Amino acid sequence: MANIKKSELLKEQIEHIDVTKFDARPLVEAYSKMAFSARDLARASDIYDRMLADKECSVILCLAGSLFSAGLKKIVWQMIESNMVDAIVSTGANIVDQDFFEALGYKHYKGSKWVDDKALRGARVDRIYDTFIDEDELGECDNTIGEIVGTLKPRPYSSREVLEEMGKYLVKKAKVKDSIVLSAFRKGVPIFVPAFSDCSAGFGLLHHQWTNPEEHVTIDSAKDFRELVRIKLAAKDTGLLMIGGGVPKNFAQDITVGAEMLGFEPKMHKYAVQITVADERDGALSGSTLREACSWGKVDVVDEQMVFAEATIALPTLASYGYHKGNWKKRRERRWNALLNDVNAPVPAASR
Repeated sequence: MANIKKSELLKEQIEHIDVTKFDARPLVEAYSKMAFSARDLARASDIYDRMLADKECSVILCLAGSLFSAGLKKIVWQMIESNMVDAIVSTGANIVDQDFFEALGYKHYKGSKWVDDKALRGARVDRIYDTFIDEDELGECDNTIGEIVGTLKPRPYSSREVLEEMGKYLVKKAKVKDSIVLSAFRKGVPIFVPAFSDCSAGFGLLHHQWTNPEEHVTIDSAKDFRELVRIKLAAKDTGLLMIGGGVPKNFAQDITVGAEMLGFEPKMHKYAVQITVADERDGALSGSTLREACSWGKVDVVDEQMVFAEATIALPTLASYGYHKGNWKKRRERRWNALLNDVNAPVPAASR
C-alpha cells in the first residue's frame, strides 16, 4: 500500500442515517421488557421523549467524539429541523471538521482501520478509525474559517457568535441542505464549542491571528459559559441529552453551579441521558455517572439514565423513537440566539 493513490482510497462515501425512514418505537417497546443495556436504552428513549413532551423544558444536546463522520449528521440536523433540540454544546470536530466541512461540499469516506497509516500520510488522507477524509479538503475548510473570522471586527467572541457567522456564510455557500450549522442559524439554535481551537477552527484562527498580530478575533470561552448560564436562567426547566462525554458534558452540566455561584437559585437539570462507552471505575469525567453529578448540584436523579453503548447504534434508536412519538410537534421554538444577541435582555433578579 506504500504508493497507493488518494483516488483509490476515497471511493465510497459515508451515508448518513435518516431516522424519519424507520420507526424504532416497536423495538424500544420490546427493549423495555428485556434487561441490561436494552432496558437502559428503552428508559433513556422514554426520558428523551418526556423532555420533548414537557412544554417547559429546553433540551440541550451535548456531542463528543467523531459522530458526524460516522454517519450520524442527519439525525442531529433532523432534530434541529423538527424542534427536538434547543441548544447544542459540542466538540469542534463534529461541528467544524465534519458538519461545516460537508456543508462546503466535501465528504467522508468508508475506509479501514487495517491500513498503513504512513501510506495514508503520503497520500494526504486522514483516518478517523475506519473512515477516511481528504487532508487537502480539510485544509480548505481551515482556510474558509480564516476568511470568515477575517471579516469580523477584532474583539473577543463566544464560539456561538462565530458559529452564527459561519451559518450566515452557508446561507449562500452551502453545497448541501442538511447542514447542522446552517439549520441552527436559521432556527435560532445556539451552538457552543467551548474548546473551539481544538479543530479546523483553530487552524483558521491561528492563520488569522498570525497574519493580524496587532488586531484580531479571539475566542472567549468564559462568554460561552455566561451565555449558557443565561439560557439556564431563562428556561424554566432543562434536559440534557449527552452523546459521549468530555468538555461538552461537563460544560453543560456546570451551568447550574455557575448560576448558583452568581446568586441565583437554579433548578438542577430535570432530565438527563448519557450514551457513552466510557467506564466510571477510573474516576474520569466522561465515565462519571449522572447520579455522581447530582452530588455537585448539576443533575436531578429522578429522570436520569446512563446507557453504556456505542453511539452509532444507540442514538439512531433513541432519536427515531422520539421522532415517531411526535411530541416535538407540540413544542414551541425557543430561538435562544435571539436572547443571547440582545445584551439588554433582562434576567431574573439574584436571590442575594
